[in-house]
Amino acid sequence: MQNTAEDVSNAASGHKANLSNPNTSEASKAHSKEVLENMPDQPFYGKEEQNVSKNPNQVAGGLKAAINNDSVPQSGKEKAQEKLDNM
Repeated sequence: MQNTAEDVSNAASGHKANLSNPNTSEASKAHSKEVLENMPDQPFYGKEEQNVSKNPNQVAGGLKAAINNDSVPQSGKEKAQEKLDNM
């Protein structure tokens, strides 16, 4: 295991599943609980990506698509237009 964000997330998922599995022993559940308590409290995905700036052309394109999409409610179209105007 290389301890990448994906590895840590997969390990956490496995231990969480173990805690809710009625077929696992109490000793196994205690171990999983201990491992989860010692894991970092930060999210495993998205921490680094949050600081990446978005491409303004793609943002504008998405807002224009929302404005012209019949499935988007009028309030959503108005918010999209407002954001587009503020770009």
